[in-house]
This record gives sequence, C-alpha cells and structure tokens, in this order.
Amino acid sequence: MIAKILAVAIFIIMFALIITDKFERHIVTLICGLATIVMVFGIAMHSMTAFLDTLNIGNIITTGFWYERGVVNESTSGINWATILFLAGMMIMVEGMAKAGFFRWLCMTIAKVVRYKVIPIFLTFMVMSFVLAMFIDSITVILFLAAVTIELAQLLRFNPIPMILSEIFCANLGGSATMCGDPPNIIIGTSLRYSFTDFISNTGIIAVISLIVIVVFFFFSYRKELSCSNVTDVESLEKVSPKSAIKDRKSFIISCIIFFCAVVMLITHAETGLTVAFIGVFIAIVTMITAGKAVVDILKAVDYKTILFFIGLFLVVGGLEQTGILELVAEFIGKISGGNMMVMIAIIIWVSAVASAFVDNIPFAATMIPVIKTLAATTGADLSVLAWTLAMGTDIGGSATPIGASANVVGTSIAAREGYPISWKRYCKVAVPATFIVILISMVSIYVRYL
Repeated sequence: MIAKILAVAIFIIMFALIITDKFERHIVTLICGLATIVMVFGIAMHSMTAFLDTLNIGNIITTGFWYERGVVNESTSGINWATILFLAGMMIMVEGMAKAGFFRWLCMTIAKVVRYKVIPIFLTFMVMSFVLAMFIDSITVILFLAAVTIELAQLLRFNPIPMILSEIFCANLGGSATMCGDPPNIIIGTSLRYSFTDFISNTGIIAVISLIVIVVFFFFSYRKELSCSNVTDVESLEKVSPKSAIKDRKSFIISCIIFFCAVVMLITHAETGLTVAFIGVFIAIVTMITAGKAVVDILKAVDYKTILFFIGLFLVVGGLEQTGILELVAEFIGKISGGNMMVMIAIIIWVSAVASAFVDNIPFAATMIPVIKTLAATTGADLSVLAWTLAMGTDIGGSATPIGASANVVGTSIAAREGYPISWKRYCKVAVPATFIVILISMVSIYVRYL
C-alpha cells in the first residue's frame, strides 16, 4: 500500500510541476523518475526486479528489438527504448534537412506556385502542415511554417495569426494520422507493436476526413480577415525566391533522399520486419555520415531535453505499473462502462481530449497504454479499437488550448516574439470548437467502423 501511495504521489507531483511550467520538463521527470527508483522500488518495495524491469535495458540487446519479421512480441513495461531511439533518429534527420534549407524551400515554392495570393497560401499551408506532420515532429513543422508565414505576412501585408493558428491545428491533426507523426502515437505504436500501415489505415482515415471539415471550418472563420491584402512590392517577393532557401545544393539533394528512404522504410516496416528502433538508428547514422563537417552542428541542434523528458516519464509511469495502480484505473473504467464498448470508447476519447487540453498529452498517453491493455484483457474489448480511440483523443485534445501540445507553445511563442501576441481568448475562440468537431467525428467514425 505504501508503494502505491508513493507512486501516485510522485506522479501527481510530476504532473503538477509540468502544468505550472516553472521548471523545465526534463528536469521534472528525471527527478521524479529518480524518486520512483529510490522511494518506490527501493524503500517501499525492496525490489531490484521491479527496477530492472522498468529500466528495460535487456530488451535492447534482443533480436526482436531490431528485427521482428513474422513475430509479434508482447511489449515490455518500463522505459520504451524503441520510442527513444526512433525519436532521436528522426530529430537528427530533421536537423539535417533544416540545415540544408528543405523546409524553407518547400514553403517558398508553394507560395510562389499560388502566386503569393493570401487565401490560396492559407489553404495550401494548412494541407502542407498536415502532410509534413504525418512524417515529421509537429514542433519542427510549426517552427519553420510559423517563421515563413510571418515573413510572407509582412510582405503581403496580412495578419499572420489566423494562418499560424490553422497551421498549428492541422499539424496536430496530421500527427494523429501516422505512427511517427505525434509522440503519443510513437509510444502507442512501439508499446503495442502497431505498424505505420496500421495507423494510417485507421487513425489516418479519420484524420483525412477531419481535415476536409477543418479546412472548410477555418476558411469560413478567417476568410474575411485574410482577404484584405495588398501586394505591390514585387521586388521584395523576389528576395524570398525558393532557390535562395537552398544553402547547399548537394546537402539539399542528400537530405531529400534520406527523407524519402525514411518514409519508405516506415511504410514497409511491417513487411520487412525492421522495427522503428532500427529505422531511427539507421537514418541517424546515414544523416551523420553524409553531413560531413556539419555533423557537429546537427548533433548540437538535437533536442536532448525531450529525450531526457521521455526517459524520466517512463520511469514514473513504470512505478504506477509495477505497483498495480494502472490496473485499478482500468478496473474502474471497466466498472463504470459496465463492459459496454460504446461507453468505454466515449470515456477514453473525451477524458483523453479534455485532459490533453490542459496537461501534456505525452505523459497522459504513456499512462493510459497499460490501462487500455488491462481493459482489453479483463473486459474482452478489442485492444486496437481502444488504441485508436486513445490516439485520437490525446492527439487532437491538445489542440484546444495554447498549452495543450508542444506545437501550440512553439507557434504562439514565435508569433509573440515577432510582435503578434496570441491571447488565450483569441486562440480558444476557434481552436475549442474545431477540437470538439474533430473529436466528435472521431468518435462517430470509430462507432460506425468498429462496432
């Protein structure tokens, strides 16, 4: 009982500190992870086995961690090293692409294709945000899109806030479509052994349907505001020529090839048997080898804080799992729903959405995975259906508020830094109803397709 109380207390403290945002997230989770090891596994449980199971180092040296052709292993508890390695590998690849000017070139090319007309840019940037976020972390997508949007806004003389808000929402929506698009999906996919194809044929379909509705929704919400622009300075537009974004032609071509290879490997990994851990490490090695002298700058730019954040988070969640707390949560949800699948889906998707609107969706998703596994085992519910429900709830729920997802924080911060502050009222006025619409579409789609 003492171990359970300590595990819950540490988890609550971690969440509270993350919400207050007074300390850096990775420091909070690492300290709470250390507290879990010492107080829960050591003092309360006196269990070296619980500690080793949570640390999960041995899983890395197994063949199934790197290659699992024809084998579906049960996921192990504790630190999900597959998620860590895949995320780190993709970060290195993205930094290489950014250094070569890929993202800026893409944005400027699209703007030129639509002849720098504001409404077409608005619509195409939403779709581009969605598509890029399917394969690249949404934080990176918004980082570059927001910066280019503000630059175009100053040249085309329109308010960039509506466009940035729509890009943020579509990036989160695009992230829900694939296994590698959003951190919660990476955790769900690696923990439950779902492939890229599994996600895109389930959450991907829901996301595409939602995108169509959302593009229409944002268009009617902002069309009047964006229709007032006056383009007269043609020379200024020539300065943002797509070619000027390419810093090194050779590096640009190499980064495009690496990105293409990564996408192909992800799409086919269920058939080839190569795990996402292998893909992440392979892509990182190839990027570093081809980067030459720039490898030092690429490695310096990698977001190590996020990686440390994940490690600490998995340790804390491991404490809840080892003490049986997550089994109690699953039993509670099962009891409330009475084993009714429709009620279970409604509870998971709406609780996930509301929770993710105010707290980071990554720790919430990591906490809920063992819960839905237990629910499936005890009630006979289809685990895959619960997984897609959890993915949509956590991915989309975070779009509702400025602090619900990392992409939201990055996008609003860039806007404020450039002189376009976005208040909570301005953000939520459109984001909350848009989130409600997508969650409703997701729930109905799950009911229609799986029940």
